[in-house]
Amino acid sequence: MSDKKKFTGKIGFILAAAGSAVGLGNLWRFPYLAAKYGGGTFLLIYLVLAVTFGFSLMLTEIAIGRKTGKNVLEAYGELNKKFRFLGYLSAVVPVIIFPYYCVIGGWVVKYMMAYITNSYGNAEPTSYFTTFISGVTQPILYLSIFLLASAIIVALGVQKGIEKFSKILMPVLVILSIAVAIYGLTVPGALKGFIYYIKPDLSKFSFQAVLAAAGQLFYSLSLAMGIMITYGSYMKKEEKIESCVRQIEIFDTGIAFIAGLIIVPAVFTFSGQSDSVLTAGPSLMFITLPQIFSGMKLGTLFAAVFFLLVFFAALTSAVSLMETIVSIIEDKFHLKRIPACIIVSVFSFALAIPSTLGNGIWSGITLFGMQFLDFFDFISNTVLMPVVALLMCIFVGYVLKTDVIAKEVEKGETFKSRKLYNVIIKFVAPAFLLLILGSSLISTFFK
Repeated sequence: MSDKKKFTGKIGFILAAAGSAVGLGNLWRFPYLAAKYGGGTFLLIYLVLAVTFGFSLMLTEIAIGRKTGKNVLEAYGELNKKFRFLGYLSAVVPVIIFPYYCVIGGWVVKYMMAYITNSYGNAEPTSYFTTFISGVTQPILYLSIFLLASAIIVALGVQKGIEKFSKILMPVLVILSIAVAIYGLTVPGALKGFIYYIKPDLSKFSFQAVLAAAGQLFYSLSLAMGIMITYGSYMKKEEKIESCVRQIEIFDTGIAFIAGLIIVPAVFTFSGQSDSVLTAGPSLMFITLPQIFSGMKLGTLFAAVFFLLVFFAALTSAVSLMETIVSIIEDKFHLKRIPACIIVSVFSFALAIPSTLGNGIWSGITLFGMQFLDFFDFISNTVLMPVVALLMCIFVGYVLKTDVIAKEVEKGETFKSRKLYNVIIKFVAPAFLLLILGSSLISTFFK
């Protein structure tokens, strides 16, 4: 592999991987799950799982990538030909996610521009959102802008594009997050929401809360998408995998926690303690929060900065998803980067059309009772990601053996968590993943 397809050093790798991890899942899914499952209780559960379960899965993927030096399509086959299929299964995940992620990214661009240009005005939030997403021209225009921004960064390459972009954007994202959170906490009444968010409520500790926290790790840490294998293949051999993973987790969890500080106190202040509001999913960001911003002092400025922050977070994740696909196309068909980016962009745009029009003129067309975007989200996040992670654990724990991963980690440092890692990969993670998969399928089809 060319040195140009390597990160220049540890900082570049950590910021790029952290940028992948910090996305829309952190900025609206994490806060509403924390609120739903007892605030501080959920935070504690998530933290414990992040440093054990999440740590082990991320370390495994990065080590596989660095050891093989291959993209996700070829990495597993390089280690064991019988598990080549797992590479293909993993590669399907970003191919499905990236197009509909661009649709949601386009929504973020629309709101960011509306607040920056002050054109949102006194619009009624619910009708503004539904009118926009049910249209044709504007949703396609804004998803195109988001897709183009992602493609330009990826086309510039690993060092000049992804790494340089991450080194600039991630510090900005952190500063903006902290600034927005501090301002939000100064609003009268926010203290009540802050206390709810950080104070453990042991009465809400439940097995479902543990499953929710474990499921969130996939969104928060970019697991089972082939991303960390791809980025691991760009990692230099002398870099310390274990310490890098720990730093990525700190970065990612910190941003998720700050996102909660931004959203939960604000919702409590202006909407009261309402689980229906906090668990509203997309409408929390695009309907509830605009209602809140309209009642805040300097609300338009606050909203503009907030959606700029969300745009940066969404873009860093989109870049990693696209890079994973482009890397596969480059290596599989021996293409240069720009032609590979064009192919991926055209394909992703075409696949994104059903997801965006499914909210409007194609809303009558459903798959298993779901609109296109919901169906693609279900297949990728609810089914494929847990299955890929489960098969990876079985492969590493019982076929390849964890010693192979440990030896790769120990090329740069002493593997301090080796014993814990072995237990988690062989026993804890497979059990968790089966429970996550089973619980998700039951909740989807047997409501």
